[in-house]
Amino acid sequence: MRQIVECVPNFSEGRDPVVIAAIADAVRGVPGVKFLSAEPDRDYNRTVVTFVGEPAGVVDAAVRATARACELIDMSQHSGSHPRIGATDVVPFVPVSGVSMEECVRLAHEYAKRVSSELGIPVYLYEEAATRPERRNLASVRKGEYEGLEAKLRDPAWAPDYGPAVFNPASGATVAGARMFLIAYNVNLDTNDVGIASEIALRIRESGRVKKDDHGNPVLDPEGRKITIPGTLKAVKAMGVLLEAHHIAQVSINLVNYHVTPPHVAFEEVRAQARTLECTATGSEIVGLTPLEALLVAGKFYAGGGTRSDEELLQLAIDRLGLSQLEQFDPAKKVIEYNI
Repeated sequence: MRQIVECVPNFSEGRDPVVIAAIADAVRGVPGVKFLSAEPDRDYNRTVVTFVGEPAGVVDAAVRATARACELIDMSQHSGSHPRIGATDVVPFVPVSGVSMEECVRLAHEYAKRVSSELGIPVYLYEEAATRPERRNLASVRKGEYEGLEAKLRDPAWAPDYGPAVFNPASGATVAGARMFLIAYNVNLDTNDVGIASEIALRIRESGRVKKDDHGNPVLDPEGRKITIPGTLKAVKAMGVLLEAHHIAQVSINLVNYHVTPPHVAFEEVRAQARTLECTATGSEIVGLTPLEALLVAGKFYAGGGTRSDEELLQLAIDRLGLSQLEQFDPAKKVIEYNI
């Protein structure tokens, strides 16, 4: 079986087409690697790049793209609605076929070592590649974001896994790791009130929210730790964002294990929560690529029984999830099996 790894680096630039094209070109020039997509978001000021290939080539492409971002992005001038810690913000390696998770962990270490030594960028490791439990969650590593990075690097507890604990104003820091296939899935609301989107995110995400007393103070357990109220969905991360270009609020979701919570379950839960807040979930979008299985499962759910072809199930999922609301959903470009 051919060894195939997916890499989905996120870059802190979503508005300058010249910069985005240059980063994409850095990937396209690597032998044994297939560039799949570059999806910019102006509101997030962020671009998600996706490519696949053999392990060595994928690492080389990730390093080259990071080097190009290092040349072209100045984080001291960056602003956007998505959390970020550096010009090349996060670089996950994902096993697709013929490759184990352990191999992807090794690739994350190899990438981190090269980027830190060749570019002088501090690198943290997360998810399966994390070197300690408190760094496993990306949100924990990115806490404080770019603006708090200089102080964070002075804290011995947050010394980078690779590279100097020195603040790089232009490039910031990078987080690399290995994980299962993640679906970046966002649900659109018929309101521009980001507070509603944030409330829904708190209700559904697995980590939930901190429990508070009648005075708004966190409730602590006997050991002095904050008590949290779990959300309704497992293997889900979520936050509320405002899409200024479309004048709508959006529940931005990461489905970290789509076998546990597939897109249609997340969509229906957001829709149910939105109704209690007097708004409506009008559609959704997938950023990057998705496995075909996730959409076929959705199609079967909405079909409600009977026998249908994969093409029919796929179209039903696209229609019922409203995947073409903001821009046309093209399975040939968005389904990973159709791109390998």
